Amino acid sequence: MHWQTSRFRIDLSRPQVMGIVNATPDSFSDGGRYLGAHAALQHAERLLANGADMLDIGGESTRPGTPPVSLEEELQRVLPVIEGAVRLGVPVSVDTYKAEVMRRALDLGADIVNDIAALRQPGALDAVAAHPACGVCLMHMHGEPRTMQQAPMAGDAVPPVVALLRAQSRALQDRGVARDRIVWDPGIGFGKTVQQNFALLARQHELLADGYPLLAGWSRKSSLGQVTGLAVDERMVPSVAAALLSVERGARIVRVHDVRETVSALKVWAASA
Repeated sequence: MHWQTSRFRIDLSRPQVMGIVNATPDSFSDGGRYLGAHAALQHAERLLANGADMLDIGGESTRPGTPPVSLEEELQRVLPVIEGAVRLGVPVSVDTYKAEVMRRALDLGADIVNDIAALRQPGALDAVAAHPACGVCLMHMHGEPRTMQQAPMAGDAVPPVVALLRAQSRALQDRGVARDRIVWDPGIGFGKTVQQNFALLARQHELLADGYPLLAGWSRKSSLGQVTGLAVDERMVPSVAAALLSVERGARIVRVHDVRETVSALKVWAASA
């Protein structure tokens, strides 16, 4: 199994670790720590030294209750970081739901569009379809970041997650996007209850049935805090555990803050396989 992206055809026979680079002042875990292109790029280099296979660069926090960021502000935050990151020799993802940010990042050489809205915002499908080879990660989100946890999904979350991701994948392929450019993300924590999040992990095989590679993003999420009682900056161990469980159950990419620890855990897992 491979993931076709702008510059790289990524071999998913080995689980890939996506390191998070938040160029934001208000992300739930490390907001403000890497604000500014120089600090963000230094962090990116540390993640690569710790074993990250790819980088995910975002300029807008999507933690619950966060107000949206203007297009101009997001561009100012992410474009200088992407411009530097594409020189580091690894796949670079832009974490955005805005079509113009997608286009500008891809023009700079970004390899992947990682969209929490699964390309449902105006122009987003067209921005990805217009590119000859970029990869795309379609994520399921119920509602929108400001209010998603005030009115989370009701009932069984697995079927509607699959239905949305399947529909958006078909819409992309109808526009000529090859299937091997598409990855799914169930959107842990995005408008879902704690029980629904863990059901998505327990029933991850249902997300894999359509044959798309799966990206799992459990790192430091509030559901881990709910079951462990740990604050966000204390969730490294449960985050690694969730990443490892996701991979054992078929995920091919894990999006993480704690790269060194996740890479080490995956090496132990691989040695026992």
